[in-house]
Amino acid sequence: MLIQGIPEQAAVTTLAFIIAKVPIKWDRIFFIGTCLAFSAYTVRLCPIPFGIHTILVMFLLFMCLTKLSKRDVSLSFMASVLSYLILAIFECACLSLFLGVFNITPKIFLTNIVVRIGIGEIHVLLLFSAALLLNKSYIKRVT
Repeated sequence: MLIQGIPEQAAVTTLAFIIAKVPIKWDRIFFIGTCLAFSAYTVRLCPIPFGIHTILVMFLLFMCLTKLSKRDVSLSFMASVLSYLILAIFECACLSLFLGVFNITPKIFLTNIVVRIGIGEIHVLLLFSAALLLNKSYIKRVT
């Protein structure tokens, strides 16, 4: 899960930074993404209800944005919630599309880790692309 989790959390962090208009510093983004992935992984190992890890990492991302942006707390909260909402939309859309296109059954998807990571990384690439396009549109609006 960490193989997929680290790039996914880095993509979510990138999107949150751009939404919150925090300057992009890749070393900081990948550090935060790695910490979020390890936090989610650790929480998922515990015998607690599924989904708690998402709330935790959303809160941790909110705290990081608030500390780094030194701006409005509500903007940091909105950026972290929107980032995870967009992640959920991209993940659902990609899974629905690619499982059908490649004719992969849910059983194969759940049991074959290579297939799961391969399909999972597609939505991560799309999330990075969306974040960078959003950043480009912000830059064009400013200039």
